Amino acid sequence: MSYFNKFRQYFKVRPLTLIVLSFMLLSFISFPASTSAHAYSVSYTNITMDSKKTEVVFSIDTLSILELLPKIDKNKNWILEPSEIKKEKHHLEELITEGLTLDKGNKEQTPTIEKMKIVKKENKEFLSITMTFPAFLPGDTFVYNDGFYFNDTGTNYVDLISASYMGQTSEAVLEGKNRIWTMLITEVQQEQQSPGEQTVQPNPEQKQTEQGHPVKTTTSSSWFSFLKLGMNHILTGYDHLLFLLALLIARQKFKQIAATITAFTIAHSITLTLTVLGIINIPSSFVEPAIALSICYVALENIFRKTVSYRWAITFVFGLIHGMGFADILKEMKIPKSALAIDLASFNIGIEIIQLAIVLLLLPVLSLLYRSKYSRKAIVFVSIIAFLLGGIWLIERLVA
Repeated sequence: MSYFNKFRQYFKVRPLTLIVLSFMLLSFISFPASTSAHAYSVSYTNITMDSKKTEVVFSIDTLSILELLPKIDKNKNWILEPSEIKKEKHHLEELITEGLTLDKGNKEQTPTIEKMKIVKKENKEFLSITMTFPAFLPGDTFVYNDGFYFNDTGTNYVDLISASYMGQTSEAVLEGKNRIWTMLITEVQQEQQSPGEQTVQPNPEQKQTEQGHPVKTTTSSSWFSFLKLGMNHILTGYDHLLFLLALLIARQKFKQIAATITAFTIAHSITLTLTVLGIINIPSSFVEPAIALSICYVALENIFRKTVSYRWAITFVFGLIHGMGFADILKEMKIPKSALAIDLASFNIGIEIIQLAIVLLLLPVLSLLYRSKYSRKAIVFVSIIAFLLGGIWLIERLVA
C-alpha cells in the first residue's frame, strides 16, 4: 500500500467520528468551562422621577462586584459581606458612579448615594445602591448610560430598566453595545428611545387634548430588545440547552421529535407567562434543582431504554418547570401592564427562535446518527455526559 493511501485511510472520517465531533463541537460552543448553568451578569435599575428629585435604585449581582473589584474580597471566599462593603464603601461608590451616568441633556448629573446594602432576589444576592439626582422637568432630556462590562466581550451583561414618571411607567433592556437609554420629558408625554433609535418628538394634537398628563409611548424597537434578551437568555442557559440535547438524541421518528418540541414549547410558554404575571410564584430553590433533575431523568431514560415512547408527555411536565426558570430574569422587572403582552411575547419568541435553530442544526446529525451501527453507543455516551453535568448542577443547587 502506498504512503498516500495509508495517509488517506488514516484520516478517513467515518460517520460515527463525524457524529462524535459534531456533539463535541456543540458542547464546546454551548457549555462553559465551569459548571455554572447561567453565565449572565444581571443588574436591575428602578428609576422614579417626580417634581422634587430623581431616585435611581441600581442592583447588581454580588459576583459581578467581586469580579469588578477583586481586592474587596479580603477573605477570598467569593461572598460579598457587609463588613467588606463598609470598609470598601469609597471604592464601591467610585465603581458605581464611574460605571453609571445620568445626563440632563448634555450635562452629567452628580448623584448623592443614599444607601448601599445587600438584598436577595430569589436565590441570588445583589448589591443594591440607592442614588438621588436633581429633578427632571418638562423639556429636559433624560439620558441613562450603563458602562459595566462594556469592553468585556466574554461577559453576558444585561441591565433591566423600569422607570416611573408621574405615574407612568417605561421599561428597557440594555445589553451588548446598546447601553444608552433616552427619554424626552414633556408636559403631555414621556417618549422612550430604545437603543439605536432617534428620539421621537411629541404629537402636537396630543398636546392640545392631554395637557399635564404624561403618557408613555413605547417605540417599535422595545419589543426587539426583549426578543434579543430571550435569545441570549436561552443561549446562556446551559441547563436548558443540555436538556434539549438529551431529549433529542434518543432514537425517535421525526413525528416524535416534532411532538416533543411542541410539548416543550407549549409547557414552558404557559409557566413563563403565569410566573411573569405573578399568578404562580414557585421559589427558585425548587425550580433550579428540578431543572437539573429533569436532565438526569431524561439522560437515564436514554441510557436504559433503547427506544422511547410518549416522550412528549414527560417533556410537557418538565417543560412547565423550565418555563419558570426562563421567567426568573423578568420577574424583578416592573413591566407595565400596557406593555406586558408585547414584551413577554417578544421574550418568548426569542427563546423559540434559538430553540428552533438548534433543532434544525441537530436534525441532520441525528439522521446520520440513527443510521450508524454505533448509534446506540454514541447515544449512551452523550447521555452519560448529560447525566454527570445534570448531577453536578443538582448537587450544587441543593447545597446552595
